[in-house]
Amino acid sequence: MAGHSIPHFQNDGGHQVIEIGVKEFMCTGASSPFDHPHIFIDMGHDNEKVCSYCSTLFRYNPALKADQTNPPGCVFHVKAA
Repeated sequence: MAGHSIPHFQNDGGHQVIEIGVKEFMCTGASSPFDHPHIFIDMGHDNEKVCSYCSTLFRYNPALKADQTNPPGCVFHVKAA
């Protein structure tokens, strides 16, 4: 996936399942200071994957774009200092 930005997702709301529109992404846990190491997750041929740190279940939804989640608001954005 060279040359492409990898979407990052967070789970500030403590959701059990987050639907996303990509199969390769980074999970950050929650917003700092409650985040965990940002890990790369690749679903491969599967449509679901659980983060090994925070146990969030990410489910692929092809109807969503790379910058959309269901529930909304789970895309990680770097906050300016």
